[in-house]
Amino acid sequence: MSSLVNSDSLFGEDSEAHAQGVQEILQSLRLDEASCVAAKHLDSVLNKEALEKQLSQEVAQLVLGYRGLKAAQIKIAKQSSSQLGQSAQAQVEVLRKMLLAFAHDLRVVLLHLASVVQTLRWVTSQKINTEASWAKNILDVDAALANRLGIWQIKWEMEDLAFRCLTPDTYQQIAKLLDSKRIEREDFVGHIIGQLEGELKVAGIQFEVQGRPKNIYSIWKKMQGKALDFAQLYDVRAFRILVNDVKDCYAALGIVHHVWQPVPKEFDDYIARPKPNGYQSLHTVVMDSEGVSFEVQVRTHDMHQQAEYGLAAHWRYKEAGKQGYAGTISAKDEYDQRIAWARQLIAWKEDAWDQLKSQDLDDHIYVLTPLGQVVPLEEGSTPIDFAYSVHTDLGHRCRGARVDGAMVPLDTRLKNGQTVDIISVKLGGPSMDWLNLERGYLASHRARSKVRAWFTAQQAEQEGNHKDSPKEDAETETPKAELPDIILRKSRAKSTHGGVLVVGVDSLLTQLSRCCRPVPPDPISGFVTRGRGVSIHRTDCRTFKQLLARASERVVLTEWGHQSENSNKALFPVDVALMALDRQGLLKDISEVFSRLKINVTGVKTQSRKGLASMQFTIEIPSTDGLQAAMAALMEVKGVTEARRK
Repeated sequence: MSSLVNSDSLFGEDSEAHAQGVQEILQSLRLDEASCVAAKHLDSVLNKEALEKQLSQEVAQLVLGYRGLKAAQIKIAKQSSSQLGQSAQAQVEVLRKMLLAFAHDLRVVLLHLASVVQTLRWVTSQKINTEASWAKNILDVDAALANRLGIWQIKWEMEDLAFRCLTPDTYQQIAKLLDSKRIEREDFVGHIIGQLEGELKVAGIQFEVQGRPKNIYSIWKKMQGKALDFAQLYDVRAFRILVNDVKDCYAALGIVHHVWQPVPKEFDDYIARPKPNGYQSLHTVVMDSEGVSFEVQVRTHDMHQQAEYGLAAHWRYKEAGKQGYAGTISAKDEYDQRIAWARQLIAWKEDAWDQLKSQDLDDHIYVLTPLGQVVPLEEGSTPIDFAYSVHTDLGHRCRGARVDGAMVPLDTRLKNGQTVDIISVKLGGPSMDWLNLERGYLASHRARSKVRAWFTAQQAEQEGNHKDSPKEDAETETPKAELPDIILRKSRAKSTHGGVLVVGVDSLLTQLSRCCRPVPPDPISGFVTRGRGVSIHRTDCRTFKQLLARASERVVLTEWGHQSENSNKALFPVDVALMALDRQGLLKDISEVFSRLKINVTGVKTQSRKGLASMQFTIEIPSTDGLQAAMAALMEVKGVTEARRK
């Protein structure tokens, strides 16, 4: 699946010739000196220290970055035998983003793209047969990246050469349909530009004219994306006029229609009627005296900026096919904004490279499953985050992990390109410790939500059973011999970690009971449930007292762990009940009290009857220390007659 190949070993190209070709491509892009020097040493086997000593730290970092990116892609190619149910298109998109994430310096990506182009030049010049998957991956991943970054000369050449390798017959067919050689088409473009510039100058319009012959692959892709025959394509030769304001747009359009004959039904006014993604421009197709048709687009500089770098950035619709050409795809997330920023810098060329150094375009990391699927994760993610990203059930059952073949702790921070293999049990659930921020088991909000949801479901089931029968956990008394030995050991070990400590079984599954919602420093005890670990109750909890009376042998000594003052303290849910004289604005005034005290409210239940309001608020607090002050503040609210903790 990898498009990055070692040309010397796979296709027979001399390494020095390859390096020289890459260097010439980078020079055509006006890349900085460090990048051009790095191009000479892409196949170097020297380590980091030797590279820095022989070259420089900057050049060494570029070479090492290229080497790491290359190794990752080859790793993917070797492992990819299944997509684990993920669509091919989704996996391709992840691969594109992974390239940028691997290259903390964007110049590494450009080194990679230049190397791919040089390999394509060698393969096509030598008429070497290649695997279809190799050429297709170049089109899907590498050419798409060049397009996103606005490096047109690399994009066009890469697309045509890869398309030629992939489907040589179709390539030749379209080439013949163009009915003229590329140089003739370029001459035609130059002639039309000259005419446009002359007419616009006479009219006194300030302008910029752009034009180019469309490359073969983009012609084929547009035929596919719009379901058109070649005869229906009018923008094989396309021109763009940029002016200062909307008035000049329509004036320039009038000049175009005066000089050349408009083609009926081929005019679109996206200025008066913008596309859904905000794209604005005038599109028309005209025909010269010899019957040759071509497309002309007219827009202001601001519209062009929006189309190239803003929400309507056209790389999105080019990749999205039919849906994209309709203008329903827009680039609107943070990733797209970073890409737009990079495109602008690259377009400016001269002062771009210093600003692009050590700038991450993506704040994700990308790791691999054992089958080669690429999985995007938030920075700082652990093997448990990875497991939940693959499948929720795999996350619940995760008990261990191998990273690149070696066993690692579950709080290990993953890095780009690592292969993660999850060790799971057939049955089981997550540990409450995973939610402890101090322990560092989870980095992603999504994974923490999955864990919380699991405990919520377990507690709901437990409380439902208690409602039916308070004796649920002691219907039949369980002999001590049937309980796990580890639970019966009353060790006095202390924990320096936050959260609940079950004495003697620090790693045992624990969950805070919803019937009494214990919060530090409430006196607490634990009760061993069937298959759901240890349920933590306040010692004055009515339900706990019933369980204690019926099955005292299943009670486990518990205490709260200590939390560092500098750590992010865990928050615990507490139910607060209020009684008040109902009035307009009551709920608003109560909410303002919680807001002033910086207390987060996660649930509200209200009921009003005969002028009396009964309210229950579920709030999150780190301890009960400030609870009395909150109660006092609530009692100050007009109409409140009672405030108590449930």
